[in-house]
Amino acid sequence: MTEVTRCPWCGTDPLYVRYHDEEWGKPVHDDHKHFECLTLESAQAGLSWITILRKREHYRDAYAGFDVATVATFDETDVERLLTNPGLVRNRRKIEASINNAKRFIEIQQEFGSFDAYIWSFVDNTVIRNEWESTDDIPATTELSHQVSKDLKRRGFKFLGPTTVYAHLQATGLINDHLASCFAK
Repeated sequence: MTEVTRCPWCGTDPLYVRYHDEEWGKPVHDDHKHFECLTLESAQAGLSWITILRKREHYRDAYAGFDVATVATFDETDVERLLTNPGLVRNRRKIEASINNAKRFIEIQQEFGSFDAYIWSFVDNTVIRNEWESTDDIPATTELSHQVSKDLKRRGFKFLGPTTVYAHLQATGLINDHLASCFAK
């Protein structure tokens, strides 16, 4: 088997490698996937991404397969149910934010036709391709992530600061931050 060069952040954990190779940085144009990523990325705040990847299937089960319309109807009973689920990050503020964000997500869909149309409008529907040589070169935030975060906050979203938004832009392929040496570039 031929050895390939990957971004070093994924290490050798098979789950992380699969995420790097098959998902991260690939352009997403599906609202369901955008909602899943936003929910997981907001849950990740302060934690490692591999921790969230290991919990993703639990999130899928607990969050109705990331059906945004269903999550938007969650109430206090659902919050309590989610808080007792050991497969999730059991942080009340993050869980409440995810339900709030589902409602705001639907509002964006109604205004723009889709969340995808909204988010891609920030980059004129064109992937930003960076040519980083080292992971040390990759910023945690950019002017773009600050702009998107500010707009999301104005619309009532929570737990989506500039760092989390930058992670979303990377994960969903609006920004391609695979290193120049990476096979997935």
